[in-house]
Amino acid sequence: MALRTRITDALKQAMKDKAADRLSTLRLINAAIKDKDIAERAHGNDDGVGEAEVLAILGKMAKQRMESARAYEEGSRLDLAEREREEIIVIEEFLPRQLSDAEVATAVEAAIADQGATSIRDMGKVIGALKGQYTGQMDFGAVGPMVKDRLSQG
Repeated sequence: MALRTRITDALKQAMKDKAADRLSTLRLINAAIKDKDIAERAHGNDDGVGEAEVLAILGKMAKQRMESARAYEEGSRLDLAEREREEIIVIEEFLPRQLSDAEVATAVEAAIADQGATSIRDMGKVIGALKGQYTGQMDFGAVGPMVKDRLSQG
């Protein structure tokens, strides 16, 4: 089932269940996707965003909430931190399973080999290949330095 359909179905179910917090988070997800659709239409893409872009939006939303929860904890606002964590749980329902550190390392090695990457100049090709295959399954903020380190070793 398409990701958008799953999100819409979950939104309808949350309305039926009168699950206010869940409904609020699902509406935020829907709004973020629609905002991106509108931006894409402005650039001539009438189809809106694809599945990979929706995954990227969800990943970004989850990451933002993790950072907010950390900031709230540091500020002793545990109630707000808990709210952020509840939103993360809802968002992560639609994300694919995150790869373990060992799986990420294996994927990086495979992408470097597949792209024939030998130097730091090939980093863009490797990251592009990883994004094409593993969007939403790994944190590319952490993968970038990992690829850079691996390529700089030669």
